[in-house]
Amino acid sequence: MNLTAETQREMFLMLLLSRRLDERAWMLHRQGKIAFHISGIGHEAAQVGAAFAIRKGEDWVAPYYRDLALLLSLGYTPRHFMLSLMGKAEEPSSGGRQMPSHWSYRPANVVSHSAPVATQNVHAAGIALGIKLRGEDKVVITSIGEGSTSQGEWYEAVNWAAVHRLPVIFIVQNNMYAISVPPEKQMAVPSAADKACGLGLDGVQVDGSNVFKVYETMSRAVEKARKGLGPTLVETRMYRITPHSSDDDDRSYRSREEVEENKKRDPLLVARTILEEAGLLSPEALAEMEARAKAMVEDAVQYATAAPYPKAEDAAFPVYVEDIRHD
Repeated sequence: MNLTAETQREMFLMLLLSRRLDERAWMLHRQGKIAFHISGIGHEAAQVGAAFAIRKGEDWVAPYYRDLALLLSLGYTPRHFMLSLMGKAEEPSSGGRQMPSHWSYRPANVVSHSAPVATQNVHAAGIALGIKLRGEDKVVITSIGEGSTSQGEWYEAVNWAAVHRLPVIFIVQNNMYAISVPPEKQMAVPSAADKACGLGLDGVQVDGSNVFKVYETMSRAVEKARKGLGPTLVETRMYRITPHSSDDDDRSYRSREEVEENKKRDPLLVARTILEEAGLLSPEALAEMEARAKAMVEDAVQYATAAPYPKAEDAAFPVYVEDIRHD
């Protein structure tokens, strides 16, 4: 693994920061301070590993709604996230108009997506075609949950990318539940990666709870795409520790015993163990990271709480606009 000790610790910090922000979002919802939250707890390793495998600010990203850790690893800030949750005017994706966790972030080439699941895969395939036609040394990564592989847009995008050998990596974050539906009721094959064979591209599985294994797998897929050898479907297998969203009661379809058993593969616990056993994460360093993450979360909450809501006269911006703002 071609990662320095410093980079490995940076990856762990991104895991930790995403988790602490996510936990705070749940608290804010219970306090009635935000209307909705959809969590990425359990997904962090898959997202951080993917982010560190690409060239930030050069390659393109078409994410899905759980991709908080991916966005943070690309430069999106805790303040941005809290502004989004609270629908404030400074929020970079839409100026407080878009549903929370429907990301876009121009500095990192993160493309906005719509609420219908899997539509971002079509965007990714189109961007990848443009990259190929221009002869650019860039790739696209796009992610969805395993339930979205049942959508027509996903099949169309993957088929198009395979036919034209496009530089795109389709990440399927398989968390074992499409809201409340397990994989065996979504697909007739054992895994999402198995779907790749019939569509003419490589499909690989990786432990989505291990950030370093995801990084290695994604790095190979990215290198292959840069060489013009076509797309890859990467299935990251993990477990969704939280309910589907703040509107979901997961007790209706899974037991507490199942959830507790799967917490043993918590991405933070896995990464922490690896780094501690390698002598790369001391108790003092861990405490410093926790304090740093806590401070960033608290700053973000305070900043977003004080920030103004969008003005009524700006409701049409940027749908109808003459002066394009790039802030």
